[in-house]
Amino acid sequence: MIGIYKRFGPVQASAGAHLRVYPGEIHCLLGENGAGKSTLMKILYGLYAMDAGEIRIRGRTAVIRSPGDAMRAGIGMVHQHFMLVDDFTVAENVIAGMEPRRRGLIDMAAARRLVAEYSRRFGLHVDPGARVEDLSVGQQQRVEILKALIRGAEFLILDEPTAVLTPQEADELFRVMRQLKAEGKTIIFITHKLKETMAVADRVTVLRAGRDAGSMPASQTTPQRLAELMVGRRVLLQVPAPPAQRGPALLQLENVTVKGAGKDLLRSVNLQVRGGEILGIAGVEGNGQLELEEVVAGWRTPDQGRVRIAGRDVAGMGPRRRRRPGCAHIPPGRPRRGPAPALSVEQNVVLGRHWGQPYARLGVLRRPAVRELADAVTSRFDVRGGRGPVGGLSGGNQQKLVVGRELYHNPWVILACQPTRGVDVGAIERIHRELLDMRARGAAVLLISADLDELLALSDRLAVIYEGEIVAEGETGQFTEEMLGLLMAGQRPSGGSGRNAAGRNGTGRDGAGRDGAGPTEATAGD
Repeated sequence: MIGIYKRFGPVQASAGAHLRVYPGEIHCLLGENGAGKSTLMKILYGLYAMDAGEIRIRGRTAVIRSPGDAMRAGIGMVHQHFMLVDDFTVAENVIAGMEPRRRGLIDMAAARRLVAEYSRRFGLHVDPGARVEDLSVGQQQRVEILKALIRGAEFLILDEPTAVLTPQEADELFRVMRQLKAEGKTIIFITHKLKETMAVADRVTVLRAGRDAGSMPASQTTPQRLAELMVGRRVLLQVPAPPAQRGPALLQLENVTVKGAGKDLLRSVNLQVRGGEILGIAGVEGNGQLELEEVVAGWRTPDQGRVRIAGRDVAGMGPRRRRRPGCAHIPPGRPRRGPAPALSVEQNVVLGRHWGQPYARLGVLRRPAVRELADAVTSRFDVRGGRGPVGGLSGGNQQKLVVGRELYHNPWVILACQPTRGVDVGAIERIHRELLDMRARGAAVLLISADLDELLALSDRLAVIYEGEIVAEGETGQFTEEMLGLLMAGQRPSGGSGRNAAGRNGTGRDGAGRDGAGPTEATAGD
């Protein structure tokens, strides 16, 4: 891909990007959200038309105006959000649009044989007759890969493929990628994760602000160098955390249950977060994290159980009343609860405090006080991009603004949900440092994140949520990544019978350097 340009209104998504991919390699396209990775690949797959540039395949100019053109050129794409019909079987999904027929009727036996053949050949183990709704996320991803391979894909684009996988499922995906490479396939792997880039890539191209910032063999670079290319400056990949100095419990959930249509979305959840500690919630997305966030923030009243803040039952209080005594909520970027894109930086930074002194009087904002607050927050949290509508800021600056708004007033109970999703590694460093500073000041932090590395780096204790239940809880140092992956998938680690004694790297020590007895597994028999 040579000199690719693509603009969406005022946003230059691709600004002359170049990408060279060699046959039979795993090529990682690395960059933060908004760097132009997905735009470039959607141009290659025919979902977007480029404004300028050239695509060459095997040295010859290719005109790709649609996904059909891409597939005829041997290009397949597995999207981050799968395009499967839940009620269909694996075989029905894979052969949709190219059904084998016999005497004018769809030959499902032939379809199942075809899927089984490709499944064996490429190590994509999945039952052709299974319904998609009964498959794990990792198995559904294999179905998407099979769809592309059966349609003749020689170049396979994987868009953020590990975003919703457990560690074990990610390892299995990497095994499949290596097997596809051994079969002569070429893979373009879109990600923003440095660890998995180093684990699987042959070559890496880094995109920043729509341009290629560098391309090199993975064996000739380091995570630190890649991070610098991603953001354009030196960054600290892991912020050091001093030992926790724990105080009394400031946030408690007691037997909290939230009912959904035909099932419990949260089931008898018991958690407590003490002052001076970070409790991380680990789990595959969609297992009750949203409901947990809504209950703690005050957006949803539990059907059963209590929520206590500093010993006070707040289950009937809404978000505004919970904010007043010193509670903060960093939401995961949804417009209704994160930044308001149409409002200015000053208006956004005062949201949640705009009803009273010192920022308002008799329902009217006091502009000098609001301006002073905006100056302080943008300076401390390094928010760049001007004072106009927040929608004009980059994703990282929008998130830093929200984090600044929530943490500037030194709250003592903090609900942080996906606090670094979609931001660059420089912004991650800033946000992690601020959360650790709040912890050092004695705040209780409940951290809900889909990023296992983030949870392991920041949390003093971890709780694993699966299908709305807390299935294990313990000091962070007592969990291994393998153990977490099994628990996140609803499986019991080997040798576990209610309690486990294991440490990260076998240390058996907690986040404060003390010896621990192991994480408690919540099971039906406990």
